[in-house]
Amino acid sequence: MKPLAIITARGGSKRIPHKNIKLFCGRTIISFSIEAALQSNLFDEVMVSTDSLEIANISKEFGARVPFMRSEENSNDYAGTSDVILEVLNNYKEIGKEYDEICCIYPTAPFIDSAMLINSYKLLKDDDIYNVVPMVKFSFPPQRGVVLKDGMSYPFDKQAIELRSQDLDSVYHDAGMFYWIKVKEFIKNDAILYNKTKPYIISELESQDIDNEEDWILAELKYKKLKG
Repeated sequence: MKPLAIITARGGSKRIPHKNIKLFCGRTIISFSIEAALQSNLFDEVMVSTDSLEIANISKEFGARVPFMRSEENSNDYAGTSDVILEVLNNYKEIGKEYDEICCIYPTAPFIDSAMLINSYKLLKDDDIYNVVPMVKFSFPPQRGVVLKDGMSYPFDKQAIELRSQDLDSVYHDAGMFYWIKVKEFIKNDAILYNKTKPYIISELESQDIDNEEDWILAELKYKKLKG
């Protein structure tokens, strides 16, 4: 069976109200994720996990399925991505559908396109790879950062701060866009970022974590620059 695409889009968002259905460059932001998944032709289903009827209805308009609503337990501020994935897998199992591979896609990731999904999925076909995650290199070496204590700054790493940038290992972070997952291994160990995980490297221009209004503005600027 083809993989399952799970787009995680709960209704509550305190810092950016209605974040998952807010207009981004003139389009409902969740539509980017749905469209990329559908156009990739990789998936048995493209479904949205949500507790919001409004998000559910909008998602269906863009071609996604919402076969069941997310539980109240997994709709609060403390529910993690792994909790949501497990709930979706269990719901599908109850109706007789089980998947070997899934792709968990975030609804506020407008830089995703079908080519990105297709190319990253190829990496998952290696037997020794359990997860594939888009990652971005930190533009400034985090080893040379400082921490603040009592209003003063101190080296985060006293040894590293004396070294040249080129002498430090490159450090990458999760781009916060999507995760390819082998279900059997995920059930054993849900450490998506560290359990035989293959990075799919993208540029800083191709991603933007969107947690507040300033992030939203930066993301739109990047998108317009990238897409012309």
